[in-house]
Amino acid sequence: MKKSYFLFLLTAGFVLPSMANASPMPQPIVKQGSCPSGYYSSSNYCVPTSNARFAIVKSGSCPSGYYSSSNYCVASSDSSRLAVPKVGSCPSGF
Repeated sequence: MKKSYFLFLLTAGFVLPSMANASPMPQPIVKQGSCPSGYYSSSNYCVPTSNARFAIVKSGSCPSGYYSSSNYCVASSDSSRLAVPKVGSCPSGF
């Protein structure tokens, strides 16, 4: 086994599990009405500012660790877990 490949596998073994607990990074989201707090309007998107938190389009009530802002659910803190838009019932573990 090549040394660089082994180093990659060794590093991935430490980095990937810690990424599962990392705070979700804010991303541009499709604009549906007013943009959530921490985001600004650009064309058909809401774009995060430097102090924005992760947000998803609101579908029903917001998940635990998120608050409602316009038509979106925004992470309440930097330690909020990743949330995904709900379609039907929730996946196992969520």
